[in-house]
Amino acid sequence: MPSLLVVGADHLGNMPEQLANIGFDDVMHLSGRKSQSVRKGIPEKIDAVLVLTDYINHNLTKVIKQQAKDQELPIYYAKRSWCSVQKALCSCEHVCKFMESQQ
Repeated sequence: MPSLLVVGADHLGNMPEQLANIGFDDVMHLSGRKSQSVRKGIPEKIDAVLVLTDYINHNLTKVIKQQAKDQELPIYYAKRSWCSVQKALCSCEHVCKFMESQQ
């Protein structure tokens, strides 16, 4: 069961359902609105990180990027629109191979 951490935006709307359709069964969300979000970090059971660039501050982006690098997790950047998210996740060869191996 691949899991994804979505960082940014207050609400995801129907994005978790759409992410489930492309294979991410477990979607966690970190809005990044509160300053405490920087300290929480990436949970251990996460397989990949998606940063919504139009709804996140630069400090949190920097921290999440470094934590993903330290944990050797793939990190993807997209705007909040589903088209942008799908393009970021599905056009990446790494994610496509990852999704095929999970099925």
